[in-house]
Amino acid sequence: MKKSLIALSLIAALAVANETQTQEPSPVVKEGVKYIKMLGKALKGEVKKKLKEDPTGAKAAEFCADNASKIAKKVSSKFPEGVKVRRTALKYRNPDNKPDELDVKVMNQMLEAKKAGKFKAKPVVVDAGDKVRVYKPLIIDDVCLKCHGDTAKMDKKVKETIAKKYPKDKATGFKLYDLRGVIVAELPKKDKK
Repeated sequence: MKKSLIALSLIAALAVANETQTQEPSPVVKEGVKYIKMLGKALKGEVKKKLKEDPTGAKAAEFCADNASKIAKKVSSKFPEGVKVRRTALKYRNPDNKPDELDVKVMNQMLEAKKAGKFKAKPVVVDAGDKVRVYKPLIIDDVCLKCHGDTAKMDKKVKETIAKKYPKDKATGFKLYDLRGVIVAELPKKDKK
């Protein structure tokens, strides 16, 4: 019963999100996106530095493998109690980022909307019991392809780093503008007084 309610909430949330793209984001979306941006900015900023140093992507791949989790923990320590932000994907690289059941449902809904030509790369809010989740899609751009694209086109050092650090990697084979995954902000529900 609980899974059915979550699934119905998810479907309703995705429908509302797709129909209300031009409306002002809700306070929950704004709060979730604020935390998502904090994590995204920290990670992306460091990756960009490494790509400047080495355009092949090898230094960025090594950096991510060694530091992404540490940066995420450091950024998360600045959030209010009960707030969590994490990255996940259907094709994940780090087993620590494996999606849960609700994550899978949300991303599959996004993929279905993308196939139907109705996808908007906007945050989606989902009721998750005692919490609310804000999902922000991660879309592949040119830079992402250095480490997440076609392995036949990847730099040898990038492939070696991925194979060494993530022997069960699933996060390659993406094309430009594919859905790479999501960043999820999990927020405690606010008491309605």
